[in-house]
Amino acid sequence: MPTVRYLVDDLDAAVDWYVDRLGFSERETWGPVTIVHRDGLDLWLSGPGSSALKQSGAAPGGSSRVVLRVDDLEAAASGLQARGDVVGGGAGRWLIVEDPSGNPVELFEAR
Repeated sequence: MPTVRYLVDDLDAAVDWYVDRLGFSERETWGPVTIVHRDGLDLWLSGPGSSALKQSGAAPGGSSRVVLRVDDLEAAASGLQARGDVVGGGAGRWLIVEDPSGNPVELFEAR
């Protein structure tokens, strides 16, 4: 199963955002890390105090992103903070939104 880790500033806010706004389900919590799940993807949200944050010296809001396939791009993006406009290409249309910590999430609608 694919697994991605995102560093977040506020673990509770991040979990709420992914569950309430993007349809993830909360799987489990280990201290400052909560795993949320959607469509075969485990997303590890590492909050302040997590060893991943301390050891890497990294900060939330990098340039790599998770891509989530959606059926209706406008409906999925409604009320979310977008980084730009909807972009289209041969495969479909996409929009990049930001989670509460500034991590990019691409919403992708296939043709």
